[in-house]
Amino acid sequence: MTIRWGILGAGGIAQAFTSDLLGAGLAVSAVGSRDQAKADEFAGRFGIDHAHGSYEDLVADPTVDAVYVATPHVFHAEQALLAIAAGKHVLVEKAFTVNAAEAQTVLDAASAAGVVAMEAMWTRYLPQSARLRAIVRSGTIGEVRLLTAVHLQSLPTDPRHRLNDPALGGGALLDLGVYPVSFAHDLLGAPTDIATVGVLSDQGVDARHSVTLGYASGASAQLYSALDSTGHNVAVVHGTAGRVEIDATWYTPVGFTVYDSDDAVIERFDSDVGSLRGMHHQAIELDRVVSAGETESPLLTAEGIVDVMRTMDEMRKQIGVRYPGE
Repeated sequence: MTIRWGILGAGGIAQAFTSDLLGAGLAVSAVGSRDQAKADEFAGRFGIDHAHGSYEDLVADPTVDAVYVATPHVFHAEQALLAIAAGKHVLVEKAFTVNAAEAQTVLDAASAAGVVAMEAMWTRYLPQSARLRAIVRSGTIGEVRLLTAVHLQSLPTDPRHRLNDPALGGGALLDLGVYPVSFAHDLLGAPTDIATVGVLSDQGVDARHSVTLGYASGASAQLYSALDSTGHNVAVVHGTAGRVEIDATWYTPVGFTVYDSDDAVIERFDSDVGSLRGMHHQAIELDRVVSAGETESPLLTAEGIVDVMRTMDEMRKQIGVRYPGE
């Protein structure tokens, strides 16, 4: 099966995703926006046949098999449920929803409707991630003892910007921190202990935070994210017999080096997605899951999606970030 995509939202991330899909030869048949002019402009830019001035019209489009939800976090659950009710598969931009309760509601609805719901945590689907999982699980670096990951960006400071607005799910965690948290979950699973410190903005969202995740195995993850500073965005997985150092910017298509305990290089992996950003891999995986008649991706299961949201719920609770309506 070749999935025909409908793009819900016409912002920057929707443009990046659509560009990668078309560059990889995948089918994008429609776009929807609350503004018909924006939908028309988006469709014209990418050569898309159908432009809809409402999300309802987009999900009702018979030429659409799957909907990519590319709007602010607080709308993800509502719009994913809209698409699911129309019988469409959904790929929901990270963070999947605002909290774990919303995530479970969406996933339960998808299961009941017999459609696939996946999170667009694109790093999970990159070739480098598959190789890294294999290295860790093979015991090449021994037992994992420590995972570190940093995600720093200097983003808009306008209090009206969605990143700074609690009503739109603003803050570092749902936009940036979700990458390190999901990375730790990918390699180590759900933590048993969570200890978070953070600094809140004047608007009441987290400008920066750090967290230590503890695991029954004795491993730990130390993660740091901020939306008001820049830095060297790298990640390292330390084991009893070696380590893996992932190049900057670690959550994008990059390479990594595997060292043994004597600092000798065991392996060098170099990522190559050509001229594309790499977002098409998640679309290819959804197509594979649907074609195989599966209900979820083993790369990020429904349980895994909810587990990540639970961890972030607890992190927000510990630093005092609460969104309207929670």
